[in-house]
Amino acid sequence: MLPFLTMKSIPHILASAPVIEAKKQKLIQQCQQLKAKNIIPSLKVILVGENPASIIYTRNKKKFCEAIGAECEIIKLPKALSEKDFLSEVKKIADNKLVHGCFVQLPLPAQLSHIDVGQLIPPDKDVDGFHAQNLYELMKGASTKSFLPPCTPKGIMTLLKFYEIPIAGKNIVIVGRSMIVGKPLMLLLTQRDATVTLCHSKTKNLSEITKKADIVVTAIGRANFFGKEYFSPGQIVIDVGINKDKNDKLCGDVDFEKVAPIVSHITPVPGGVGPLTILTLVRNLLQVAQKI
Repeated sequence: MLPFLTMKSIPHILASAPVIEAKKQKLIQQCQQLKAKNIIPSLKVILVGENPASIIYTRNKKKFCEAIGAECEIIKLPKALSEKDFLSEVKKIADNKLVHGCFVQLPLPAQLSHIDVGQLIPPDKDVDGFHAQNLYELMKGASTKSFLPPCTPKGIMTLLKFYEIPIAGKNIVIVGRSMIVGKPLMLLLTQRDATVTLCHSKTKNLSEITKKADIVVTAIGRANFFGKEYFSPGQIVIDVGINKDKNDKLCGDVDFEKVAPIVSHITPVPGGVGPLTILTLVRNLLQVAQKI
């Protein structure tokens, strides 16, 4: 086991629930302070089509927003929507001065999938953190209080901080190079003085690389792909994957039952990184509203 962690000081399972509970009251207070100034934090979620997973995700985001006192409206648009009508709807919502934050729920239908939705939302309303300007601030190493960071990577950083897991000087391997998780997370960890290796589908001898890390982050979207042969005793595993196994059960990229007994600490799926993505989304929303 790594010397900076003990089973007594930190639970074996790195669950999000204690993190959410610790942060929620502060968010409620911030929302109340804004309302006292006649500012009601308003989030608009643009949902195109009837993707079952997207419906669940947007519903969870709306539920958490309303739990802390913010407003959240899900704008449902038909699956067969034309590109022209889609762009018009997004612009109308983004230009609304009463809307503090908005985003497009992915994935989009085939006829819209080529659109870079991150560039459709103004950077100061881009609560997802995907606009080029926000990503540039991230690359510069700016404080996340001065721009809107990508939600899942920032959520992972919040998790590590809450459980008092040191980052500086640690060897961290990220598997997955998407702009949603892998690449921005690499930047956040590097800014905290970690040595980061970014792996992907073309990486050779992947298990040899992951087994040498202090912390392994998996974000490839493949159910139970990582078995115990990818890990070593004492490691910390952050599983970002949200998948369905052959029995239609929700699972991560990591085979939890086989890997959990080996490693020091691990995030569960569900109940791990996912809720922290929503937490960051709401924190970004309040950050925007506070600047009004």
